[in-house]
Amino acid sequence: MKLRTLGRHTREGSKSVWRNGWMTVSAIGAVTTTLLLVGVFLALMLNLNEIASNVEEDVEVKVLLELTASEEQIANLREQIEDIPEVGTINFSSKEEELNQLIDSLGDQGQAFELFKQSNPLNNAFVIKPKDPIDAVDIAEEIEQMEYVYQVDYGEEVVQQIFQFNQYARTIGLALIIGLVFTAIFLISNTIKITIIARRREIGIMKLVGATNSFIRWPFFIEGLLLGVLGSIIPIAAVVTGYYYLYYNLRDKIQFEFIELLPFYPFALQLSGIILAIGAFIGVWGSVMSVRKFLKV
Repeated sequence: MKLRTLGRHTREGSKSVWRNGWMTVSAIGAVTTTLLLVGVFLALMLNLNEIASNVEEDVEVKVLLELTASEEQIANLREQIEDIPEVGTINFSSKEEELNQLIDSLGDQGQAFELFKQSNPLNNAFVIKPKDPIDAVDIAEEIEQMEYVYQVDYGEEVVQQIFQFNQYARTIGLALIIGLVFTAIFLISNTIKITIIARRREIGIMKLVGATNSFIRWPFFIEGLLLGVLGSIIPIAAVVTGYYYLYYNLRDKIQFEFIELLPFYPFALQLSGIILAIGAFIGVWGSVMSVRKFLKV
């Protein structure tokens, strides 16, 4: 397409945006409302996903060994565990290290366990990190069948709840976003349909003098794109400002290590780009739907 032709299409599309008056305001308002909700859901979903990922990264399988297992038997067991494809890393933790960790975790109350250093009742252990946290269950079940294994612990209930919550949050959030996007597409499609109906006679004349279908359609695509982009400006400003306030006021008040918000930069820039892209997509796709259905040329 020639640059001059593209300029002509852009001017025509821009004129249509202003020519439609309140219908344009209505369409931009619908896109603004939709993208505002989409932006909030996106920010929430992406941060929930980050928190869930942080928790998932801490998922580990702890294998307590039989007290009677010799060093050779422990070494053989380690080799068997390393042969499991889903296993990422495996570290040996002696019963002395286990006792020290227990004492440290209890703070001042842990001093009472100092007496056990003379006769340590704890087990040696392997601490295993899966390559993929979701494989923790399969790894644990396979290791439970091996010799010299006293107990396998991977926080079964907690792990399953984390995976289920993460899956439900992603599914529900994605469904809401898709529903909102299709609502905005429908409203923009109706706005452009009215433009097409109002210019039906003009379109007919253009067709008679030899205008191609693509030449006639392009201004409507530009119009839809402008409606989508204009409708994304307020949501970007509102969501980025809101996230800036929350991030710098909440990050120092969160007491749990695994709850960590995504850094304002570059997250704000990425979120703005996503909202702008969704707005442009809504506008262009709304135009495509409208032109295909109502433009008879």
